[in-house]
Amino acid sequence: MPDIHNTDEYWMARALTLAARGASVGEVPVGAVVVRDGKELGTGFNVPITGCDPTAHAEICALRDAAAREGNYRLTGATLYVTLEPCTMCVGAIVHSRISRLVYGALEPKAGAVESARRTLDEPQLNWQVETTGGILQNECSQIISDFFSRRRAEIRQRRKQNSGKE
Repeated sequence: MPDIHNTDEYWMARALTLAARGASVGEVPVGAVVVRDGKELGTGFNVPITGCDPTAHAEICALRDAAAREGNYRLTGATLYVTLEPCTMCVGAIVHSRISRLVYGALEPKAGAVESARRTLDEPQLNWQVETTGGILQNECSQIISDFFSRRRAEIRQRRKQNSGKE
């Protein structure tokens, strides 16, 4: 019988809980977790707004956490689970950290650098190859993003409506 605590779905669900933490502080809800041999090495969620740090994407935060805990920036043999297809910056960090496998949920049509807007990991000059799997819990990962932006648009409309009556 397979270990349900060591499946892609299990770890993506963990990343979704981290994404929800980001949403709770007003960040775009993206969560990430680094796993090796069934053990959680590092976690992160988006905090570029609250952290005033343009590099504080969920993936970068999870990689930093894992590297600090491991005492090594090289995370060979580890898998990074992230709720949204990584951007170019994050793909670069994935390669530099020597992540062996990347698993993501929702596609990012505007900035996704794995299969949507670019295919960065397919570039032949890269000195590290990363196995990729997309679409894990895709509906759930897409929904948390959609819900967040729907709420944000509604808040903006409400503020405009409130401000339009003032002189």
